[in-house]
Amino acid sequence: MDSITIIIAVSAFVLGGGLSYIIWNKALEAKARKVIEEAEAEGEVIKKDKMLQAKEKFIQLKAEHEKYVNDKNSKLASAENRIKQKESNLAQRNEELKRKNKELEALRENLNLQLQRVEKEKEKIEKSHRQQVEQLEAISGLTAAEAKDMLIESLKDEAKTEAMAYINDIMDEAKLNANKLAKKLVIETVQRVGTETSIENAVTVFHIESDEIKGRIIGREGRNIRALEAATGIEIIVDDTPESIILSGFDPIRREIARLALHQLVTDGRIHPARIEEVVNKVKKQLEEEFIETGKRTAIDLGIHGLHPEIIKLVGKMKYRSSYGQNLLQHSRETANLCAIMATELGLNPKIAKRAGLLHDIGKVITDQPDLPHAISGMKFAEAHKEKPEVVNAIGAHHDEIEMTSLYAPIVQVCDAISGARPGARREIAESYIQRLKDLEALALSYPGVLKTYAIQAGRELRVIVGHDKVSDKESEALSYEIARKIQEDMTYPGQVKVTVIRETRAVNYAK
Repeated sequence: MDSITIIIAVSAFVLGGGLSYIIWNKALEAKARKVIEEAEAEGEVIKKDKMLQAKEKFIQLKAEHEKYVNDKNSKLASAENRIKQKESNLAQRNEELKRKNKELEALRENLNLQLQRVEKEKEKIEKSHRQQVEQLEAISGLTAAEAKDMLIESLKDEAKTEAMAYINDIMDEAKLNANKLAKKLVIETVQRVGTETSIENAVTVFHIESDEIKGRIIGREGRNIRALEAATGIEIIVDDTPESIILSGFDPIRREIARLALHQLVTDGRIHPARIEEVVNKVKKQLEEEFIETGKRTAIDLGIHGLHPEIIKLVGKMKYRSSYGQNLLQHSRETANLCAIMATELGLNPKIAKRAGLLHDIGKVITDQPDLPHAISGMKFAEAHKEKPEVVNAIGAHHDEIEMTSLYAPIVQVCDAISGARPGARREIAESYIQRLKDLEALALSYPGVLKTYAIQAGRELRVIVGHDKVSDKESEALSYEIARKIQEDMTYPGQVKVTVIRETRAVNYAK
């Protein structure tokens, strides 16, 4: 009973569910159809919108394309117009060129005709000129070449005379303008430097305490004095002069070695040949050290730095050298100070000028190049020891052996002359002084037309007397210039030499 009941219940439930499913499925189908209809309606709307948007986009693109095409067409039209305009201009220019070519052809033909007429006229003129030259040659008795040479010589002499007068005028004007400044500069430079007078000697006097020492210096049979002379190269004069011995020699360094050796020997008391040789060698080494010390002290005093040790040694050696009786070291120091002052006045570097002034005569103490002028040997030595180019050139050019390349070279040259030419700086030997005066007079007498010459004012002026019938006034100016130039090139002299040419006419009669 129970099983049947359960089966009936299940069957009823299944039948009821099937009916429900059928009802539910129909509802779904109806709903789906509605959704589909709504979607189709919405799709139609969207489709219509898209179609409208596409049409609008197409219309817009079409309008833009038509605008672009119109712009291109307008540009092409304007380009065609420009091309047509250019073609028109070219056609006009072509016509203008053709017209100008025709004009040029006409001018060319006209010029050819004129050239032909000119050639004919030229031939006529040349023929007439030849006839006139032949007539002139027949009248004067000279050929055209001879007359031309005479004319050239006449013009040459006239031009030379005028040029000389012009040169003299220019030189006088330059002297007037530059002389004041130069004198002022030189005077101020000289006045600011302390100077010393020269002492020319070739002997050194060695003082001793008593004449008994003379015998010990001479030694047995003169062996000590001979050994001393052989070791030092100095002549030792022992005479009756009380308490003194004379050391004679032209080399100041050797005299100093002999003096110091004698001092040590006399102080020590042991005087014999072996001891003499030992002391002399020792003194030579001491003097070498003194050279270096003197060079260093000089460089420090002048404020010059960075000198090579070999150059410092040569600067110290200058203390024992002299030039025309003037101590070489004092002269170089004086020149260095003058150069520094003058360089400062001219706006240049005073340190370089002072360095060049100190080293300008360094070649005078170089003994291994006797065949070279001291300026050249000093220049090469300074160049080999890395001196500045301005200093090297100033050393080599201060006597005009080489060309000057900087303003320091003429400054050194001028200051060297100032130091050597000032009063009391140097002393000349009488024979060389007289010979220089004779050379001055002989040089002036070698010129034609010179009658007499007189060297006056210690050789600083040369009076030249010429014949009035042999030399004209303008020629006397040229003669004065030539003599001065010749003296400057061929002679060595301190300062300057004034050349005065005198031409006068004298009329003399006697009343009897």
